[in-house]
Amino acid sequence: MGAQWKAKGKELAANARGKLFGRLAKDIMLAAKSGGDPASNSKLRLFVEQARKASMPKDTLERAIKKGSGVGADAVSFEHVIYEGFAPHQVAVMVECLTDNVNRTAPEMRVLFRKGQLGTSGSVSWDFNFVGMIEAEPTTADADPELAAIEAGAQDFETVEIEEGSDAKAGTTMFLTDPTDLDIVSRALPAHGYTVLSAKLGYKPKNPVDPSSLSAAQLEEVEAFLTAIDGNDDVQNVYVSLGG
Repeated sequence: MGAQWKAKGKELAANARGKLFGRLAKDIMLAAKSGGDPASNSKLRLFVEQARKASMPKDTLERAIKKGSGVGADAVSFEHVIYEGFAPHQVAVMVECLTDNVNRTAPEMRVLFRKGQLGTSGSVSWDFNFVGMIEAEPTTADADPELAAIEAGAQDFETVEIEEGSDAKAGTTMFLTDPTDLDIVSRALPAHGYTVLSAKLGYKPKNPVDPSSLSAAQLEEVEAFLTAIDGNDDVQNVYVSLGG
């Protein structure tokens, strides 16, 4: 499952697309709090580029920027909150939320964690590294991810392993960066033979759990738990300490 868990399967594609747009809109609104001009706001620029690659309608994108930057009557404010704990069988989980009402989100998280264990701040984050994550695909057959990582300034890279039913694209590479270098590396990669598909800050487990250490039934319990967490409207990303 890797650093960031993604639900398996391709059912309800339209709903999944709508959820993607909703999450991107929240990211854009939060980033726009620091300024609504992508040219001078690197974080906003990354999310705008990601939204365009996902074919988000232009009016939806512009409305999200206006809401986040406080322009117009529909201005909203989202708070970034992290919930830490364990899925069944002591698999560490970090849940990243963007919410306009923490008093709603907190009790919902407590309910969702009943089949696992909700921890306190720092209870599992010590076992994760906070890094920049850039998913990119080669533009040429001879593109060298190691050379591209070195020349673009990434700290490391991982070839994305494709699981059955996964929405990951074959041949993609995850470039890992220092959090402060995310924008610089994202802008440098195209010159080294890679098209950036997405770029964000996230959490990578230091000591991922080997899935083979769990039975098929146990893995199903973990998957069901993560699916329920991911289904919450305030959840942006779910990071789990289960190896790929």
